[in-house]
Amino acid sequence: MIGPLLLAKHAQVVPGGSLTFTSGVAAYRPAPGGAVVAAVNGALASLAYALAIELGPVRVNVVSPGWVDTPIWDTIAGPAKTECHQQLAARLPVGRIGRPSDIAQAMLGVMRNPFITGTVLHVDGGHRLV
Repeated sequence: MIGPLLLAKHAQVVPGGSLTFTSGVAAYRPAPGGAVVAAVNGALASLAYALAIELGPVRVNVVSPGWVDTPIWDTIAGPAKTECHQQLAARLPVGRIGRPSDIAQAMLGVMRNPFITGTVLHVDGGHRLV
């Protein structure tokens, strides 16, 4: 949480520019043993709301991904990665886990749209709903 605070304090963003933070689905669907991760992710949303007011016309938003196929899964699931992804995908309304490009498109969307501020954009395939 210190990183986003320091970034907001020291970044020299031009008026109309944006700060976009990354949170995660843990704020909305915490897992057992994940209280700290859930709290930090949830706090980013509150920080963005407050900073959007304080820093305007600089825009402040959060992109909150769900499960995304990144190299960390090689460590988390190891050889069972494909099977694990299939099981996770079956739980999501969209029927698949995210791709890095899904998150990149969302980030670019909130950064480029001059009328979005103080918003959490959920890019989680519906994870927080199920």
